[in-house]
Amino acid sequence: VERRGPPVKIAFDQNGKPTKAALKFADSNNVAMDALERLVTDKGDYLVYRGLEKGQASTTLLPGFVNSALADLPIPRRMRWGSSDVEFVRPVHWVVMLQGSEVVAATVLGLRADRLSFGHRFHAPAAISLASAADYATTLQQQGHVVAGFLDRKALILEAANAAATSHGGHVVIPDALLDEVTALVEWPTAVVGSFAESFLELPAEVLISTLQEHQRYFPVYRQDGALTNRFITISNIASVDPEQVRLGNEKVVKPRLADAAFFWTQDLKTSLESKAPNLEQVVYQKGLGSLADKAQRVAALAADIAAQLGASPAAAERAAHLAKADLLTEMVGEFPDLQGLMGSYYASHDGETPEIAAAIREQYLPRFAGDVLPSTSIGQALSIADKLDTLAGIFALGQRPSGSKDPFGLRRLALGMLRIIIESQIDLDVQRQIANALELQPLNAAPEAKAELYEFIVDRLKSYYLDGQNPALSSSSVSAEQFEAVRQREPVSPVDFHQRLAALVSFTRMPEAESLAAANKRIANILKAAAETESLEVQEKLFVEPAEILLYQELSGLLGAHKAAVAKHDYRTVLSQLATLAKPIDAFFADVMVNTDDPAVRTNRLALLSQLRGLFLDVADLSRL
Repeated sequence: VERRGPPVKIAFDQNGKPTKAALKFADSNNVAMDALERLVTDKGDYLVYRGLEKGQASTTLLPGFVNSALADLPIPRRMRWGSSDVEFVRPVHWVVMLQGSEVVAATVLGLRADRLSFGHRFHAPAAISLASAADYATTLQQQGHVVAGFLDRKALILEAANAAATSHGGHVVIPDALLDEVTALVEWPTAVVGSFAESFLELPAEVLISTLQEHQRYFPVYRQDGALTNRFITISNIASVDPEQVRLGNEKVVKPRLADAAFFWTQDLKTSLESKAPNLEQVVYQKGLGSLADKAQRVAALAADIAAQLGASPAAAERAAHLAKADLLTEMVGEFPDLQGLMGSYYASHDGETPEIAAAIREQYLPRFAGDVLPSTSIGQALSIADKLDTLAGIFALGQRPSGSKDPFGLRRLALGMLRIIIESQIDLDVQRQIANALELQPLNAAPEAKAELYEFIVDRLKSYYLDGQNPALSSSSVSAEQFEAVRQREPVSPVDFHQRLAALVSFTRMPEAESLAAANKRIANILKAAAETESLEVQEKLFVEPAEILLYQELSGLLGAHKAAVAKHDYRTVLSQLATLAKPIDAFFADVMVNTDDPAVRTNRLALLSQLRGLFLDVADLSRL
């Protein structure tokens, strides 16, 4: 064990004698002062106690470990049962705790631990005695019709579903989240194949998939060409003696849901999105931010501006934004909220809207989660960015930015999604300008600091984007917090420009000259900080005296033209590669030249040279932060 005590500066007085704080710390560990050691850290030295605690039997420790683990589970709403005040997510009927073949004496959730377990409530309802802990999984499976291991059940379900689909000439594609959920719902998985009327295949495929997967936890069966069939696979929790009844029961449940979906589809097609859009005036978007129609109007203005910068049609972006939220008033989205945007694109195509507008309506919510696909069309990109930016600006204008772990409006996800679109689609967009536009369009006056706060919030999401390894071009291990801050100090207005600088810096730090140049930049920054204003000083070649400063000036002057050209092209890798050639002249300068010489003219000229040199590095990042 290691326990940190008070700082050394507090632990001893001016005469070197231990203070009350030190003595109390020693007493708390039952040792004399001379048994304490010193721990050296970046924040200073501390007293530290290092010792050994005698181990205890696992049978003694296990009950406490288990009860602590159960108490710490993140269960939002616990349940009490009977007359007991014990709380858990569900009523607990028995507890098994074994070490080897011995029962561990423990009380867990109000029950005494034993070796008796129970199997499947239909196949094996009687008690099962477990001879040893090692027999647990095997005994439950053989005698209890329960596959205890989650991964074992998952593998069985996947195997059974694939086999069932293959037997009917198709295949299944099962989302990981759905497979995990079904695995958690059953103990003795059995695949059952059901079907529905082929006429339902005329509905959009996403409607069928949502009905089967989201509502029923079924697995749709696809043809080899990827089209849906009228079959599905459900995982039953019983090996029925009459599986036909299980099949009919599941088909009976899904039929009315599909019939409802077909009815909603038919009803929605009777009126156009254009005719539904005015009714958005009656739907409150957010208190203080107007209706959904007001939001659509703001998004249209932002999307048109962004589309123009992308070389796309501002008019098409405005039209897409005008119709984008209209499908929220349809019967289908009312029943299947997860299909918003998607259904809008189908209805827009049916109404005769252009393919680019229909695609943009479909893409407006992308990306919906980490790793999701991005909008692929320019109008879709403009609409998605504008929609997210309006939400961010509106909530910040209300003064309801996320705090701590609380983010009720999902602003972190929105900001990260917007950044992914901009960076991974290479959209060179001035985000600060767009933030100002979005705040200006809000129906209430935002606080003066809202723009800066929102920009910093977005940049913080950008930091997690890189440090968590979410950028496909830069792994989490390749980007450090110091590298990110080095670029952040230059405040690039475009996330794409930020990315280009960061990628160049990451590449530069792998060069052998990087370490000495970073150290030189720190030294130069400190010298210039201590000096007076140096940015306006001009270098005068005639005032150079030492060969080292003459050489550095000549080398620096020789690459100025190429440097400016590379900066103009945002070719930051070339910029830093060029500056790396100055490593030896810079080292020689600091080895042979005294900057703060007594001659004021020479001193000022050397400061001007260093200021010019630092300015070249700052065209990419602040290397003094490394």
